[in-house]
Amino acid sequence: MKKQTLLILTLLITVSTFAQTKPSIGFRAGLSSAGIRGDAADNLESMLNFSNGMITTKDNNSFFAGLYTAIPVGETFSVEPALYYTQKGYQMVGEFNVKGLEFIGANAKAKLTTNYIDIPVVLKANMDGFQIFAGPQISYLMSADLKTTAGALGFNLLNQTMSATQQFNRWDAAVTAGVGYQLTNGINFIASYEHGLSKIDANKNTNAYNRSFKVGLGIGF
Repeated sequence: MKKQTLLILTLLITVSTFAQTKPSIGFRAGLSSAGIRGDAADNLESMLNFSNGMITTKDNNSFFAGLYTAIPVGETFSVEPALYYTQKGYQMVGEFNVKGLEFIGANAKAKLTTNYIDIPVVLKANMDGFQIFAGPQISYLMSADLKTTAGALGFNLLNQTMSATQQFNRWDAAVTAGVGYQLTNGINFIASYEHGLSKIDANKNTNAYNRSFKVGLGIGF
């Protein structure tokens, strides 16, 4: 993590030195789809294959929002640090339909929601409005909650939320890349992918990593 932080700080200092015009700031928000990948997640998927489809996993669909700064370093390139609040996580859903007893409608769900502060610093190329960008990102985990629910016959039998923050590594490192489009009035659109590099469990013993997609709308000032 120290190496990623040093890389970002060095990049910002270098950009500030060679910036040719005044930086601009903006606000961006949008949708995110996040999940957990790696050997641990793959092993879980393999185990669930024996459930004959009654238990499945899926990514969390949520949102992100925050501020960014565009620092021009030439006619084509700029560096864009940003600060986003982002929800990530994972879900496990079970529909237990026993032959002849489908009317019972037994079901269960476990939903992990992780709340991060993402700090990406990307190098962006702007070509007549079309943009391509990539760079490092560090993230800080503010909290993690695990919500479990279960029901049958239309009744909720279990609805419990517990903190899982201590089970996760507070810091995460990733690389992010994507494309965008900038209008002349400052409105911009982005689509990006984030590939986590740090093990997310607190003891760093499990090969599980954050993976996410973002689609957002921004406005520069």
